[in-house]
Amino acid sequence: MYSEQLKQLVVETLEDMKGNDITCLDVKGMTSVTDHMIIVSGTSNRHIKSLADSIIEKAKENGVRPLGVEGQDSAEWVLVDLGDVVTHIMLPATRQFYDLERLWETSSASLEHQH
Repeated sequence: MYSEQLKQLVVETLEDMKGNDITCLDVKGMTSVTDHMIIVSGTSNRHIKSLADSIIEKAKENGVRPLGVEGQDSAEWVLVDLGDVVTHIMLPATRQFYDLERLWETSSASLEHQH
């Protein structure tokens, strides 16, 4: 499955499962770890866990095995690594505290100034 198709599959799954404030970041030029980073908020620990489970299930149905899943025990922040797409599923307070969008936007801006 191509990177863009996988990103679309994850976004559609999150939308179907009522994920909140879905943000997609294209990080191809910033890291060799992944092409796309998706950040989404869940309403509760249970909701976060079910968002992660749904992404994993849909990916497997489409022949993509997760490289790793972190944080399912506490479910305040679950990371699902599908290789070309890494998804961060967080409680709103956790998301606000870590502010990954700003971190990656800052990285992007500093990379642009280096070129």
